Amino acid sequence: MNTTPTRARKSRTRLTGTRKTVVDASGVIVGRLASYVAKRLLTGEEIVVVNAEKAVISGSKGHVVDAFKTRLGRRTLGSQTKAPKHPRRPEMYVRRVVRGMLPWKKPRGKMAYRRLEVYVGVPQDLKDASLQTFPDAVKDLYPSMTVGALMCIFGWTNPLEVSHRAP
Repeated sequence: MNTTPTRARKSRTRLTGTRKTVVDASGVIVGRLASYVAKRLLTGEEIVVVNAEKAVISGSKGHVVDAFKTRLGRRTLGSQTKAPKHPRRPEMYVRRVVRGMLPWKKPRGKMAYRRLEVYVGVPQDLKDASLQTFPDAVKDLYPSMTVGALMCIFGWTNPLEVSHRAP
């Protein structure tokens, strides 16, 4: 007879009937938005964030730009594959902020992160969807700047505003 103790396994419940919520990030402070989104992702919802370039970062323009430059200066002298990755597109920046509020290194956090989609503008398939916003997260601070304006300073061009010129 085997007398070795066995570990009790946690039952893994599958999430059935997940809801897909479309959230508008226009004029919303990005940190507050991320905290609300992260909490809902952990409960099993699928979240789609649209208008990521219109999310707001609180603080003066100079302070926000200097803080981002400092963050870009972090690097490694070793392997570049292990170096920190710094997003320079608004949708990836917002996605990264949400990731910072999830338990990323645990399976629960990774699964929650996979349920997140972030877009610049509103995609065609979501034009008719009802957009939700978080009233507590709406911008009420001055000065501030948008995520799109910050990323434009560092080389991103908004594909929704670029006029196509004939050659």
